[in-house]
Amino acid sequence: MELWNSTLGNDFTLAEILNDSGVPKLLFATIAVLYMLALTSNGLLLLVIIMDSWLHVPMYLLLSQLSLMDLMFASAVTPKMLVDYLHGENTISFEGCTFQMLVVLTSGGAEDLLLAFMAYDRYVAICHPLHYMVRMRPRICWLTIATSWILAFLNAVILTSYTMHFPFCMSRKIRHLLCEIPPLLKLACADTSIYELMVYVIGVIFLMPTLAAILASYTFVLIAVLHVSSGKGRKKVLITCSSHLTVVGMYYGAAMLMYIQPNHYHSPQQDNILSLFYIIITPTLNPLVYSLRNKEVMEASRRVLGRFTSAQRW
Repeated sequence: MELWNSTLGNDFTLAEILNDSGVPKLLFATIAVLYMLALTSNGLLLLVIIMDSWLHVPMYLLLSQLSLMDLMFASAVTPKMLVDYLHGENTISFEGCTFQMLVVLTSGGAEDLLLAFMAYDRYVAICHPLHYMVRMRPRICWLTIATSWILAFLNAVILTSYTMHFPFCMSRKIRHLLCEIPPLLKLACADTSIYELMVYVIGVIFLMPTLAAILASYTFVLIAVLHVSSGKGRKKVLITCSSHLTVVGMYYGAAMLMYIQPNHYHSPQQDNILSLFYIIITPTLNPLVYSLRNKEVMEASRRVLGRFTSAQRW
């Protein structure tokens, strides 16, 4: 079979999930609305946390990074998908495909690690409140954030470089809505079995320990709350924990099925649905679940809005 690579200057063709859905206009409108919600809510939350000094504490510092990661995650794929539908084309260059994969893997890996650090932050705040300012002092907070970004970026560079070095067959149609490792490996005209095993191992190393840390942290939080809290406080914490774990479950469930499930079990329909979860749905839900229902965030939003209003009057 004839081979193809970037030196030939050709493009990849992405799957037309909107046109193939049967209700393309409805799906287009739904994805567009979800993206605007993700963009607005995460952007607003990031702005408020940066501008309001009362929110310069560990919990909100971590939340600001989550919003930044979600903005990167959603914006790496969704705008192109919507514009391609409007223009009636769905191609992406070799360089664009490489960049898209790098951004998705970096933001996804960083969010994976950050969610574990955020769960630990809640565990310390509730189970060890007297030691909170020592265990979560600014230096440690910035160290955890830097660790998330650096490890995720290094992992993304390695996986992206190795994935894109394979020779690809002349059939350049990626049966997927974005450039990700499993769909691209199906186009490779080379033995990828060893590399697939490496991707599986890296996926396990990244996803399983962090998921275990999240579950352990929330388990300790629930045990502590059930023993000492009042009925009203207990109900509030249970609702909060359950909503957090629901979003975490959707994100980790989709990521594990995408990167830990053996490649021959992947199907285009399943992969596209899974990708929609962590590309657009969780970035939309994260600020709503973690922050925008928080009284401190709402008060800070009013203060920031008040400053803008005052500045415009002058």
